[in-house]
Amino acid sequence: MNAITEACPVIPPGPAPAPGMVWVPAGTYRMGSDNHYPEEAPSHPVSVDGFWMDASPVTNAQFRRFVEETDYVTFCEQLPDPSQYPGANPAMLVAASVVFVAPTRPVDRRDHHQWWRFVPGADWRHPQGRDSSLVGRDNHPVVHVAYADVEAYAKWAGKQLPTEAEFEWAAHGGRDDIFPWGNELAPGGRHMANTWQGEFPWQNLAEDGHVGTSPVGAYPPDAYGLWDMIGNVWEWTSDWYRARHDEPAAKACCVP
Repeated sequence: MNAITEACPVIPPGPAPAPGMVWVPAGTYRMGSDNHYPEEAPSHPVSVDGFWMDASPVTNAQFRRFVEETDYVTFCEQLPDPSQYPGANPAMLVAASVVFVAPTRPVDRRDHHQWWRFVPGADWRHPQGRDSSLVGRDNHPVVHVAYADVEAYAKWAGKQLPTEAEFEWAAHGGRDDIFPWGNELAPGGRHMANTWQGEFPWQNLAEDGHVGTSPVGAYPPDAYGLWDMIGNVWEWTSDWYRARHDEPAAKACCVP
């Protein structure tokens, strides 16, 4: 999760409102893609106002401070209410989350249950399950946080979640290329983000040096000074998921 402050004009309105935030200028770009995942289509022009954004995903150390100051309990740490899950197997009504567990051989990639496993005791403090910990992971992005959790964190920090358009614009890094650094995934053989190498989901070659998450700063920032805008972990935005974007309007739509 990266949090932002309220959108502003093109020019930075003074110093950053909080440490660790960078200015993303206003601009217009083609949001989405017609050549990759179907939910990214159709590509369409979008205009975005300038805004301040956290320079990196929220780390375990930052989230721990929030929890310690507020006694907040995340969604994955709470026992499910049986009334909300009529007919559910009682063995499933435990504090839990889903964890990526690589299979040992090629599998049907149409079935995500082949690599996502329901793990009791998995939460932000125990990313692989109750026997795991955050030792050595203070500077890794926090995981196993639900939408309500990231909203609570953002409110505590005096910020808000970016929209999908704001996040994608920031992820472009001011460039009109496939990646924030150009059109090659690994220019000159150098990995620029924590991505998968090998045949997904069973063969992780870890050529980039990381099997799971990587610490903030393991790869170069983009031109705005933002870290991990692609790869490493999934990011939350304030938009609802839709199977496709709306068809392009006659002119660019605007995001406040």
